[in-house]
Amino acid sequence: MDDIDVEPVERVDPVDDAVTIEDGADLPQGVDAPEYVLYGGKGGVGKTTMAAATGLSSAAGGVRTLVVSTDPAHSLSDTLGVDVPADPAMIHEDVPLYAAEIDPDAAMEEGMFGADGDPLGGLGDVGEAMGGMADDAAAGMDDAPGSLLGGTMPGADEAAAMRQLLEYLDDPRFDRVIVDTAPTGHTLRLLQLPEMMDSMIGRVMKLRQRFSGMMDGLKGMFGGGGDDDPSADLEELQARIERLRGVLQDPARTDFRVVMIPEEMSVVESERLVARLDEFGIPVNTLIVNRVMEGVGDVADVDPEWVVEPDPEHCGFCSRRWDVQQAALRDATDLFRGREVKRVPLLANEVRGEAALRVVAACLR
Repeated sequence: MDDIDVEPVERVDPVDDAVTIEDGADLPQGVDAPEYVLYGGKGGVGKTTMAAATGLSSAAGGVRTLVVSTDPAHSLSDTLGVDVPADPAMIHEDVPLYAAEIDPDAAMEEGMFGADGDPLGGLGDVGEAMGGMADDAAAGMDDAPGSLLGGTMPGADEAAAMRQLLEYLDDPRFDRVIVDTAPTGHTLRLLQLPEMMDSMIGRVMKLRQRFSGMMDGLKGMFGGGGDDDPSADLEELQARIERLRGVLQDPARTDFRVVMIPEEMSVVESERLVARLDEFGIPVNTLIVNRVMEGVGDVADVDPEWVVEPDPEHCGFCSRRWDVQQAALRDATDLFRGREVKRVPLLANEVRGEAALRVVAACLR
């Protein structure tokens, strides 16, 4: 394990209008989850809400928990009712809950991969290793790095997220990391990054081996020297990427939870996402259907004032929505048979602050 400089974590005070838990109301303590929990799905289905609620429950059980958002359109601050910084900070006075919102713009200013231009932060001069790409391509080489990635390189948000995930794997401050991912397309590009980087590194190393003799000769002719081996940095990066891939694919350590709403298109998109995650070998053990119009007593023991009770007999709109949701729930139950499907009711009030998140946390138990 790499040595990590652990900086003191400052406490973040709640904003003035944040909602807090009333005296005597307890958060569900603890969650049945591995070390790493990733919430994914289409934009607007409630991934941030689920991540925040899970983080609160986890921390309430005494587990040092980090909730981190990789979504460029951050809403974690609004959901938690605090100003969440770019670096992990403690955001709760009574439980060990930390939070961070990864800033893709800051990552771009750091050269997308790190302050020193190193990929994923301080792992060697891969930029130099990739030098001469255009010249190689122009020479008509079969292994020219012009097509190293075999596709479009992920943007700064995915690269920054992957870099942060690598750091959090070895961060001794946290026992559990809960990730609020970006919408589906961004998430899939993030998950493709290990494979893409692995392919890139392998080809760069092959090119270095092919031209190592030529480069040594040129260095000797022009007075160059030194025993530095840039390939060592590439090998270290490759090892860390392989470790991350192994963690993400280990169901004992990672659970990727797909969030959807009870509508046909959302269920269909979730089915596609689960299929792609299966291709990556990423375990999906839990699916969450959010904003279901049903009585709270059917899901959890919480105050019913938070839930919209459907009245399909006297409300035409409720009747139509009820039929749509029930059909989607049947499809979800059938499609995801063998996986746990949880339901979170449509709450009557905005899901913001701990009082609302307590209700969601109770439904996720």
